[in-house]
Amino acid sequence: MSIKIDKRTRAEQFRLRLIRALRDSGLSQSALARQISVDRSTISQLVGGDGARLPNAHVVGACASALGVSADWLLSLSDRPESAAELLAGALSLSEAPRALVDARIFDWHREAAGYKIRHVPATLPDMMKTRALLEWEYTPHLGRTAGQAIGASEDRLAWMRQSQSDYEIAMPIYELHSFAHGTGYYQDLPLQTRIEQLDNFERLCTQLYPRLRVYLFDAKRLYSSPLTIFGPLLCVFYAGSHYMAFRDSDRIETFTQHFDTLIREADLTARQLPDHLRALKASLTG
Repeated sequence: MSIKIDKRTRAEQFRLRLIRALRDSGLSQSALARQISVDRSTISQLVGGDGARLPNAHVVGACASALGVSADWLLSLSDRPESAAELLAGALSLSEAPRALVDARIFDWHREAAGYKIRHVPATLPDMMKTRALLEWEYTPHLGRTAGQAIGASEDRLAWMRQSQSDYEIAMPIYELHSFAHGTGYYQDLPLQTRIEQLDNFERLCTQLYPRLRVYLFDAKRLYSSPLTIFGPLLCVFYAGSHYMAFRDSDRIETFTQHFDTLIREADLTARQLPDHLRALKASLTG
């Protein structure tokens, strides 16, 4: 609901915010007048006048542009002084996503969100639940001789994530787990023993860390999600292959949180059911 402000009050708030913006910008009244092509007396009246008069839209917009603030803020229509471009830049950032494990940026996001619930849709199996053998199989072709070093550093970060104060909810499509178990698609040529050990590790972590760690499986024929992580109310990060897209505005975070909650609510296998499902998968491979 919008709040109606008396025109005299709005004019006074405009005057006070214009004075503040002038001070913060370091511009003099004369310099501002030159930049927006008005007489200095016009600026003097705006910052020192009284009454209920507001300048016209052209002057308001020109002042906002010259002082690096938003016109809405000058008019008390917003509590944020940043311009729309600055707000957008702060709400959305794009950064490179190296072909690696838990790189420094991801780890920083996890530490920033410590104590909040973290919701995650992984691109493959969740990194924080992978065995070293699987990590080596997956990343050595890309990292070459530095793979061992990178995996060692990432294992420390993964251990911290598993022991942090955050609750983790992970949602992934059923086919991803079944493709892994049977060594098809992305996991073709992955040795059987590595798959069995990974399923054992998956089951152990799901059991030991429950309920702080909960993994759900959804049917990709009915539901779809790109890889993403929602760090509590702080930010939502999409993995777009070569880059991360990070959103910090509350409306988008809430939208994608609702999307994730739908994956959980309509999951075919819940976190409680997953250990039995993993045991059944192992039995189908070894029986």
